[in-house]
Amino acid sequence: MKTATSMTRHRNMNVLYLVNIDDTLYPLSSGLSAQVTKNIQEYMIQKLGMEEDKVPEMCALLYKYYGTTLAGLRAIGYNFDYDDFHSYVHGRLPYELLKPDPVLRSLLLSLPIRKVAFTNADKNHAARVLNRLGLEECFEGVVCFETLNPVCELGGSGTSSAQICDINYLLSVGSVLPRTPIVCKPFTDAFEEAFKIAKINPQKALFFDDSFRNLQCGKSVGLHTVLVGSSHKTKGADYALETLHNIREALPELWEANESPENVMEIAIETPVRA
Repeated sequence: MKTATSMTRHRNMNVLYLVNIDDTLYPLSSGLSAQVTKNIQEYMIQKLGMEEDKVPEMCALLYKYYGTTLAGLRAIGYNFDYDDFHSYVHGRLPYELLKPDPVLRSLLLSLPIRKVAFTNADKNHAARVLNRLGLEECFEGVVCFETLNPVCELGGSGTSSAQICDINYLLSVGSVLPRTPIVCKPFTDAFEEAFKIAKINPQKALFFDDSFRNLQCGKSVGLHTVLVGSSHKTKGADYALETLHNIREALPELWEANESPENVMEIAIETPVRA
């Protein structure tokens, strides 16, 4: 997997695809995301000692307010090793559920446009997914947990129950929720960091994601946005694709403009698309 440094070599190419990995490069129906949720909840029980009957609701609540469960756990006071978390959550995934996608590989490689993957997950997970799909050569680099959070300070090796914030209570009384030290989608600091790392001009970039809120945030910081996984546009999405396999059908202008990549965005954004 290419590093952030290698991406700077292509900074003079203005047009760019910024592409989410999970449930975007492969379909939700693969079942991998369900396994991720299962492993996160097991981590919360086995490693953090949380009560089993409260974990599903807490997991969903933290994801809702903090973008990722990991970010939420850190915000409310849990301390843990990030590598251990990622190893437990992603290291045990059945990656065999993912199959090579030569059609998508061919489409991506045929595009005369910079392509950068953008994920909240760790670099090992990103690399394994891209490898399983046969897409590792399609992206000049990956913006991931480690690049968004190069220095993560922990408050200690353990956390007592007295140090944990009761997020349900804070919400019930309308209190401001504690901040997380983690940088992640769907918040603007994650996008701004990605722009710096990959030398992205958001005005000349297409952002592909399956998450409505990620797209809404991306739109707010200037990106042109593409919802993947549905043919119905939603708030924050300029385009909607059932699958990335539909890119050429939906946006043929991207290929027709291959002799002048600087004009690709000007051509594409004039034509709202559903496919």
